[in-house]
Amino acid sequence: MTTEPVPAPRPPEILARAARSLRDFLKQESAGGIVLMAAAAIAVLWANSPLSPAYFGMLDTQVAATVGGEGVKKSALLWINDGLMALFFLLVGLEVKREVLIGQLSSWQQSSLPIFAALGGMAMPAVVFVAINLGQPGNLQGWAIPAATDIAFALGILALLGSRVPVALKALLLAVAVIDDIGAIAIIALFYTPGVDLGMLGAAAVVLVLLAGFGWMRVGSSIPYAILGVALWYFVLKSGVHATLAGVALAMCIPMTDRKGEPKLEHWEHGLHPWVAFMVVPIFALANAGVSFEGMQPAALLAPLPLGIALGLLIGKQLGIVGLAWLAVKSGIARLPQGVGWMQVWGLSLIAGIGFTMSLFIGNLAFADPAAINAVKLGVLAGSIISALLGVTILLKGRRA
Repeated sequence: MTTEPVPAPRPPEILARAARSLRDFLKQESAGGIVLMAAAAIAVLWANSPLSPAYFGMLDTQVAATVGGEGVKKSALLWINDGLMALFFLLVGLEVKREVLIGQLSSWQQSSLPIFAALGGMAMPAVVFVAINLGQPGNLQGWAIPAATDIAFALGILALLGSRVPVALKALLLAVAVIDDIGAIAIIALFYTPGVDLGMLGAAAVVLVLLAGFGWMRVGSSIPYAILGVALWYFVLKSGVHATLAGVALAMCIPMTDRKGEPKLEHWEHGLHPWVAFMVVPIFALANAGVSFEGMQPAALLAPLPLGIALGLLIGKQLGIVGLAWLAVKSGIARLPQGVGWMQVWGLSLIAGIGFTMSLFIGNLAFADPAAINAVKLGVLAGSIISALLGVTILLKGRRA
């Protein structure tokens, strides 16, 4: 008995599906950004309250997951940063794959402007950071911290502005943030992997080949992807490569559609979005944003490490995004979206200076000393808050202009 193959979706259907996915993404990420802000505020208040010992004690609690004596034992903080955040990176990987195949990055005409803007938005913050920290060689491994953009936080801010921000600007920010995430993934893989266990890395490679085979065959069931995904995370963790990259690798193996023509990647995205937006990222913020101000003087922000991060986010993002976007448009390589002016691009560059989640994440990879991590938190919070406030001001002014 034979069955007729299900025809592949036609271009108009693909475009309609991409538009629905973009609308759903903006709604969930925006709402998640608001929850993220609340979690960050709670963390700061908790860390500076009489209950602060309970906060830091909770993060230091050792949690073990073993089978037959083999397994993983880490503090609660590291389980969040290495384990839960793998789901965040899985979602990022799925979004990147979709945007490249059928979304904002699927053609040069669509992707040229956000590519130039994102490259400038990653390079100039690093330049600003390095310039400020040249006299402090021990700080230079933090060069990538201000290069990141927190997409949930940024879209949450735009959501608060509602119809006062054109949809085209939100789509541009989304595309810039996706490219920024690709850069962050590459930076973590290349610069924050100190040592590698080749045996464990080989085991991870075998699992990845199996996953790629399932994806190539467009297997419909999610069970083999989930089981092998957990195995991949374990082997990558044990190899010394940062375990969150296993989430990205798994995402690349999820097919766009299964053999029945069902939108497999879209189903994974929709299933993960609420968990990541309303649980994973807020828990990460709660665990990582708690900077204690006890004994800290206002001048602490002027130290090279926090100052480099804050000005990288605040000044570097503006120079990089507006500068390279302007060059791309004036040279004829790219063009501004309809209804978007340079004042709004300037506002977008400031909103992109909200580095929060990704900046804190990279900061934890760059430094082990608690004092340095505290300084990172201070710089990230200061740069992100000031960027958000100025960005909102510029976008509101641009609308009235």
